[in-house]
Amino acid sequence: MTVTATGSIPRVRLPERPDVSPRPKHDDAGFTAADAPAALHHEFVGDWGYQPTVPDQADRGARLFLVISFWFMLAVSIELWWLDTPLHSVRGTAAVLTESGRVTGMAAGFFLLTQILLMSRISVLERSIGSHDLLVWHRELGAAVVVLVIAHVVLITLGYAAESGISVFGQTGQLWNAPTAMISAYIATGVLVAIGLLAIRSVRSRMPYELWYYLHLLSYLVLLLGYGHQFAAGQELSKGGFGHWYWVALYVITVSCVVWGRFVRPVSLNARHRLRVADVVAEAGDMVSIYITGRRMEDLDVRAGQYFRWRFLARGCWWQAHPFSLSAAPNGRWLRLTIKVVGKHTSDLRRLRPGVAVFAEGPWGIFTADQRRHPAALLIAGGSGIAPIRALLEELPTGTIIIYRARSLEELVFRDELEWLADNREARLWYVLGSRDDPGPRRAFSAAGMRELVPDVKQRDVYLCGPPGLVETSLRALKPLRIRRKHIHMDPFEF
Repeated sequence: MTVTATGSIPRVRLPERPDVSPRPKHDDAGFTAADAPAALHHEFVGDWGYQPTVPDQADRGARLFLVISFWFMLAVSIELWWLDTPLHSVRGTAAVLTESGRVTGMAAGFFLLTQILLMSRISVLERSIGSHDLLVWHRELGAAVVVLVIAHVVLITLGYAAESGISVFGQTGQLWNAPTAMISAYIATGVLVAIGLLAIRSVRSRMPYELWYYLHLLSYLVLLLGYGHQFAAGQELSKGGFGHWYWVALYVITVSCVVWGRFVRPVSLNARHRLRVADVVAEAGDMVSIYITGRRMEDLDVRAGQYFRWRFLARGCWWQAHPFSLSAAPNGRWLRLTIKVVGKHTSDLRRLRPGVAVFAEGPWGIFTADQRRHPAALLIAGGSGIAPIRALLEELPTGTIIIYRARSLEELVFRDELEWLADNREARLWYVLGSRDDPGPRRAFSAAGMRELVPDVKQRDVYLCGPPGLVETSLRALKPLRIRRKHIHMDPFEF
């Protein structure tokens, strides 16, 4: 069902069946470039057996365990200072400043390890927490790390200066002339503060993705420099004993997870499947679909709604890796990703040739059908966010409702596929068209408009994917309807 919202929400009209046929079956596992434009495969994946209780309890249990573990290990880290520092010795301004600096330093080190662990991309974190929440936790911890590190440097410097009876500048000069571990601490602080400033949303949005990605990798340098400083200058860590080996274990666990999630697992996946480009097909507007095939594709553990970080080993493209969601449900023979051309790298991807090798990391994300708590679902998409929504439609049960936001009919991507799928899946499909200032879209994305389009919205899980403006507008419309946060699944454009 379609609607063009240019004023008030009009009555629904049934669309005519589009001239789209399902992809024919093949007797072999071969795949040629000629197969790729046939975007719809013959057999739907199915409803995946609606079982809300098991995933819900598993997710809550895993999250609760991780949260308790975080606070417990943080408490142990701080307790090392408590056991090593008799309270009667903390007397006077100098001692209070120095000991406060030690505590903030230990907390900053623990937060930094946790922050890097959250982005290690190990499957247990991805599946129990989800990429979006991991990103949010990572960002919030990042702000805390910057504040704690600055507090650590300032407090320690003030405390040492008060204890020595010299000026702050004189004490800073002495610290700079201290052993290398102290100098490395200042370097790590500078790098960390620079990353924190670049991470501010207004600054980050003006930077090319590739530049931010590689600058962000400097956090590993901070980890290395921080390790040297902690074990050389940290009073609780430099003299052996439980504290020393406790922090060694924290570093070993973190580094092991990073090596496994970012190196071992991706290399193993690509060695097993030998992915390559099958075809590149232009879609509506400035969108393009890339079809990927390889060996043993039926063994690839991936779901509709998930994404990979793709690296295309072609001239000019090999050094960049970008996250793109699947735009069709996995079928055991090929994968499809659909991207919007917004820069040089995505423009170069339009010229990829069949046979180009692909290095993929993933799959990641829990923007999947098995995360829902209700049998029915509402899908809201805008821009290139239609890619994972289009894939999800294949794995969700009948009766799904889709709201697709675009400025005009010409910008609709996968229109024939969506209408064909809606017809076969007994889904309702709404097109909300018009500019940002048109009254129709504003009406549709209000609480009253949302209730009119989806009368039973409270009995549905909501899947939301699109640019930040669409996500914020949709959340504002859903809030008065009292949709519980755990029933809203988001895949925003944030990496």
